[in-house]
Amino acid sequence: MSTTFWITIAAAVATYLTRIGGHLVISRFERIHPRVEAGLNAVPAAVLTTLVAPAVLGAGPAEWLALIVAGLVSLRTGLLTMFLTGAAILIAARQFMA
Repeated sequence: MSTTFWITIAAAVATYLTRIGGHLVISRFERIHPRVEAGLNAVPAAVLTTLVAPAVLGAGPAEWLALIVAGLVSLRTGLLTMFLTGAAILIAARQFMA
């Protein structure tokens, strides 16, 4: 079998062990300290920031327009509406601003 296949399998196993390992460690505690809980609650926002920030910093006017509109829509509607509106604005802006 190819090297790529084994690398993919190794990455899948490592990802699975990392995810299940965190769950097993936390499940051993009867009570989680409030600071630990606050830190764990901050992880999704931190991960999202690390994914979005580089794209935003290198974005052009179409991306900024879509980001601003999606941000405003998110104040009034749900996640799906925000995503679809942002995607539609981005597609239209790239079409007409290019």
